[in-house]
Amino acid sequence: MIDADLASGKHTGVVTRFPPEPNGYLHIGHAKSICLNFGLAEQYGGRCNLRFDDTNPAKEDQEYVDSIAADVRWLGFDYGPEPLFASDYFEEMYQIAIKLIREGKAYVCDLNDEEIKEYRGSLKEAGKHSPYRDRSVEDNLDLFTRMRAGEFANGAKVLRGKIDMSASNMKMRDPLLYRIRHDEHHRTGDAWPIYPMYDYAHPLEDAIEGITHSICTLEFENNRELYDWVVDNAGLPCKPEQTEFARLGLDYTVMSKRKLLQLVEQGHVSGWDDPRMPTIAGMRRRGYRPEAIRRFCDMIGVAKNNSVVDIGKLEFAVRDDLNQIAPRVMAVLRPIRLVMSNYPAGKSEQLVAPYFPADIGKPGERELCFDRELYIEADDFAEEPEKGFRRLAPGRWIRLRYGYCVRCDEVIKDDAGKLQEIRCTYDPATLAGEGPAGEKVWGVIHWVSARHSLPAEVRIYDRLFKAERPDAGDNFLQHINEDSLHSRIARVEPSLASDSADTHFQFERQGYFVKDSVDSSSTGLVFNRVIGLRDSWNKQSTESEAATTPTAKSARSATRPKSRSKAEIRAGARERHPVLAERFARYQEQGLSEGDADLLSGSPAWGERLETLLGAGLSIDVAAKWLIHEQPREQDEPIVFASEPAEFVALVQAAEGRISTAAARKLWAQLAHEKGSAESSIRDQGLEQRSDDASILPLVSAAIAAHPDKVAAYRGGKEALLGFFVGQVVRESKGAANPEAVKALLAAELAK
Repeated sequence: MIDADLASGKHTGVVTRFPPEPNGYLHIGHAKSICLNFGLAEQYGGRCNLRFDDTNPAKEDQEYVDSIAADVRWLGFDYGPEPLFASDYFEEMYQIAIKLIREGKAYVCDLNDEEIKEYRGSLKEAGKHSPYRDRSVEDNLDLFTRMRAGEFANGAKVLRGKIDMSASNMKMRDPLLYRIRHDEHHRTGDAWPIYPMYDYAHPLEDAIEGITHSICTLEFENNRELYDWVVDNAGLPCKPEQTEFARLGLDYTVMSKRKLLQLVEQGHVSGWDDPRMPTIAGMRRRGYRPEAIRRFCDMIGVAKNNSVVDIGKLEFAVRDDLNQIAPRVMAVLRPIRLVMSNYPAGKSEQLVAPYFPADIGKPGERELCFDRELYIEADDFAEEPEKGFRRLAPGRWIRLRYGYCVRCDEVIKDDAGKLQEIRCTYDPATLAGEGPAGEKVWGVIHWVSARHSLPAEVRIYDRLFKAERPDAGDNFLQHINEDSLHSRIARVEPSLASDSADTHFQFERQGYFVKDSVDSSSTGLVFNRVIGLRDSWNKQSTESEAATTPTAKSARSATRPKSRSKAEIRAGARERHPVLAERFARYQEQGLSEGDADLLSGSPAWGERLETLLGAGLSIDVAAKWLIHEQPREQDEPIVFASEPAEFVALVQAAEGRISTAAARKLWAQLAHEKGSAESSIRDQGLEQRSDDASILPLVSAAIAAHPDKVAAYRGGKEALLGFFVGQVVRESKGAANPEAVKALLAAELAK
């Protein structure tokens, strides 16, 4: 749509806006709109306004304004030195209302709310004219002026547009434009006793600001006709156009501001920034990074039909982001003391451990204090191990990560039979990685020094609701997950006390954690679990000690959701099929993110497609990228390849400069559905891109000549506009010009 508008000359640039009402905190659904509006503006070298629709003072507050502005900045978008406000234009809106009255297009009505509703009619019946509809222009001007002066009480009168009481669109049946509200406004105080209605104010704000593309959610589709009426009759030079898209729906989540406010006011959460809330403030405090949220919004795209997105997609985006940046450290969440009886008393060793595994490829290491007494996880020891338990048990050898191998010799309990201490023997010859001679090593577990580790409160968060559609019925509060937060005192490496507050960590084998931005301090560490290492929603939780009893297990099973997410289905498939589990581990070892490995090992069909591409010679990262994002699917499974695997390899190679990515995507789908040749298709369809200066230079010169203002801005330092010019040239060539060649030629020409 934007490309067509620019090509036709309807607009010479792109100006969008994100227009929240300051009556609550933003949530993940708003993040989608922010990324869309600001992202489009950035893509086309335009601008996006942050503008508050502050036309309802009874529900608005400066706290909300400040939080929204901070959220937009945190997500990485620039709205300029200050946001804009609808209240900036109150006087201009008032004068436009005077104009409408003078032109006979608006009138003052004395009907109350119930009467207005009654007179409006229904979808089957036309409405009736208000008895005040035919007031003279002079009377209407007089009454509206007196409304502005504060002469009338709340609800005594309204200003309505005079349109059509028989219109099929109910929004056009003499809509309300102004109502009386004697409320204190957070910016204008008591200067205005009347306030414009949203459907009147919003299009005027867009027109005043020169918005070219007003993008909103689908529930405003019926409002579009009224939007256009207001703009057409306002007499302003700019005429923005409204376009609707589907809002974000997320399972196990509510995103109604009213319901979120109810959670806060009734104390079900600690506040708007509670880490279990879907608010951007809550996600920020929990430890989500803006990069992950932006990636998630990019993953789900823009649609015209409402749907509910699997929350697993958001969680995978968070995991994939943190996997690349979070240093690995050790923390013991449920400590049990381990004493090595033969380790010299008073001795302490400094062992070196890397912050990142080899597949991440980042430098950095830290020292670990290794002493006679350590803490290990309670879950890593079993006095009577079940089959498949590969950790510490009496008589078994295990390796302490980055350290020695130890064998459990004795278990010390108190008078009540509760485990107090595990006594072990260590083998001093095993530090270099060798196991004890002739002995089996059952596994590797993490640990911290009892003497040098630090206590820290650890908060384990889970989903706030246990129902997939918590707001589907009358009472969404009945679906609150009472086990959504567990807190305990853990032991952590001492280096964590001095690391910066926003450093994210992977507690090895536990999940991703970050210091709580509100409660953590140098004298009292508090860590929030951002997310687990994998989706454990459908597995028996071991986070609560109470869950170890049969009664508690039964109760927890009863609250588990009946329907499973796609991620949970994939995890279940791996539990049933060892081949899929082996692929999941191998794909990660070969460099895939956990999310991609999960998808490609979640069913035999996915794995077979990937194995086919690997066998044909594609690297795993390239094969995974094309398979996940470009392979046609039947429901949730990839279709069987119709063409030979070698043709997909040839296509991927051609996409590295010879043909456009868009052309390659189209051809990939074609080869998947129908047997064919990549080279023949490229030749027959004329997909080969042009890279020679002779064919591209005329298009480059034309783009530069057509946009002198942007040329001046680029040469003035706004180098991001280079992408705008590349887009103009590539579109003009209908995709035939190689973007890299275009970029190089443009940079040279613009530098002259």
